[in-house]
Amino acid sequence: MKKTRILVVDDHQIVRRGVVGAIQDAQPDWEICAEAATGRDAVSSAVRLKPDIVVMDISMPDMNGLEATRQILKDNPQTEVLILSMHESEQIVRDVLSSGARGYVLKADAGTDLITAIKALREHKLFFTSRVSELVLRGYLTGSQLEKSDPSGGQLSPREREIVQLIAEGRSNKDVANLLHISVKTVETHRARIMDKLDLHSVSDLVRYAIRNNLVEC
Repeated sequence: MKKTRILVVDDHQIVRRGVVGAIQDAQPDWEICAEAATGRDAVSSAVRLKPDIVVMDISMPDMNGLEATRQILKDNPQTEVLILSMHESEQIVRDVLSSGARGYVLKADAGTDLITAIKALREHKLFFTSRVSELVLRGYLTGSQLEKSDPSGGQLSPREREIVQLIAEGRSNKDVANLLHISVKTVETHRARIMDKLDLHSVSDLVRYAIRNNLVEC
């Protein structure tokens, strides 16, 4: 039987170690193929290792977990992504669903739900922790259509979302250019286009947008 290979992504080492330990204790036949501390490292590891499952945090520096999920699934559509986060809201659920992740477990529920969720994703089934399932159901019953992505966020391309996060984290144009391996002029062009698309007029406006759309943690 093919061994299940898992990539664990969280910017807090103690959380990663806890997730890895829980998986290895419960299922010693599953393989932790790598760990990553940022979304960007997660994308790189996923391209190289092609894991079966990625256990992904949302709030991380350089690239958040939702953008990393989009990029991983674009390159590796056969990979299943399980979001493991402390956040719970209809907006977060909407963003998780639009990213392509098929599982969502709250960190508070990881002790009871983590292994069950990974088993479900191994069989390409959806899994939502109970409180998240309630949000999904509530959204359906109230007609809020959780499956739809945020309309303002949908205006931005993946590269533009990356740039918004990095600028909102306080990076200079030169820092962004170095991280993304593009020219400073290209960053400036993207930045001007972003501000125009979103009708923003200052970096403060952009930071508020990034926080509202879960691109950075306040």
